[in-house]
Amino acid sequence: MKKILIIDDEVNVGLLLSKFLTRNGFEVSTAANGSAGMECLKKDEYDLVLCDFRLEDTDGREMLKSIKSLYPKTGVIIITGYSDIKMAVELIKMGAYDYITKPLYPDEILNTITKAIETQYALQEIAANDYSTPAKVTSSKEIKKQILTGEFVVGTSKASKELYRQIELVSPTNYSVIILGESGTGKESVAKSIHMNSQRANQPFVAMDCGSLTKELAASEFFGHEKGSFTGALYTKIGHFEMANGGTLFLDEVGNLSYEIQAALLRTVQERKVKRIGSTKEIDLDVRIIIATNENLQEGINKGRFREDLYHRFNEFSIYMPPLRERGNDIMMLAEHFLKVANQELDRNVSSFSPDVVDCFMNYRWQGNIRELKNVVRRATLLTEGNEITMKVLPLEISNYRVSGFEPAMSSSSASAISAGSDAKEPKHDLKNAALGAEHETILRVLREVNFNKTKAAEILNIDRKTLYNKMKAINLK
Repeated sequence: MKKILIIDDEVNVGLLLSKFLTRNGFEVSTAANGSAGMECLKKDEYDLVLCDFRLEDTDGREMLKSIKSLYPKTGVIIITGYSDIKMAVELIKMGAYDYITKPLYPDEILNTITKAIETQYALQEIAANDYSTPAKVTSSKEIKKQILTGEFVVGTSKASKELYRQIELVSPTNYSVIILGESGTGKESVAKSIHMNSQRANQPFVAMDCGSLTKELAASEFFGHEKGSFTGALYTKIGHFEMANGGTLFLDEVGNLSYEIQAALLRTVQERKVKRIGSTKEIDLDVRIIIATNENLQEGINKGRFREDLYHRFNEFSIYMPPLRERGNDIMMLAEHFLKVANQELDRNVSSFSPDVVDCFMNYRWQGNIRELKNVVRRATLLTEGNEITMKVLPLEISNYRVSGFEPAMSSSSASAISAGSDAKEPKHDLKNAALGAEHETILRVLREVNFNKTKAAEILNIDRKTLYNKMKAINLK
């Protein structure tokens, strides 16, 4: 069971967080000030510390220094208000994993904590060099700086070896990089690996999802704004370029950006300066840019949706991410790794995959690529009662996948009924009802396992929250 220390002088906040995290399977201790927190840390070692920035006897910066000096490998998440965003950026540079802004939302907290613990565990594994499968990018220079994010695992396939060769070549440079590939292939993980194998490894790595940006918010997210610069600007905001200064800025799905924002980006990239909205002060930038897309940017250029001059600014080096179906034996190497991570996360001891599951995994189409495989293994680990993952705990779209004909599997009784001339509608109706019943049972089991945390359940089931709500409504669950 993972151990978490909460340091917060607001007793009610500490109590609520403690109860919430305990219900979600963590062992939690609390401290009302910095001194009490350090006493706890001297007596015991924790996997993660949640520390409020403003404490009665110290602040988050001093606490971070003290915690890291005592336990360098312990993850630290800072709880802060909007007015502390600039300081939060500095804290991340100092070694904090992340910061959470108030008001606190349970799903956000749980998601951040889970990722922080996974990352700390992975980094400790790398330091110990204790993987049964290779965990480092092989290099004649023996680059030691690594990051393992749950998706970046060295494979043995020809496609993987070429990918890692390119990562090794481009990492030490300051080249801008375009990472091309289907959704779910692990583009952000490769971007992080490039960053961690570069001379910027000790500086921030800032990721930005351009696909979720509205036209109105994009400029503020990229460049930041001053308090009062427009209606709703209630505080000074640090933009992503400024956050990443000295390090690496990763822009995902840049093809979704408006033409106007592309023009502003071009100026920033060319001049290496940024100016917050509402400010006259220019800030010098030293940022490496890595972008990712699953779209054909050349086609976007031809259709007038993407600026050619911006494309060439970004395209100093390009890397192609092979889809999972082209990576052969890497599939089971990744599956074994995700099983190890899921066991750690869920406090389980599932040791293997049945031969049927291995055969299924090796032949399944994996349209969601590595992300889909990771979610399938996490879900199967949660549902497995013994020590071996079998076909019965796989999602229906995988367990019913007929490898030979690439069609949904059909029971022998249903097949014989149809071949005997029975009404085809009846067996199809029975199959549909059986599938729905199995799906509903799986949804209910997952919800119970995660204490009805809908965000976590949707992630394990590999569906979005809206779909989960609709399926819950269909079986009268609220």
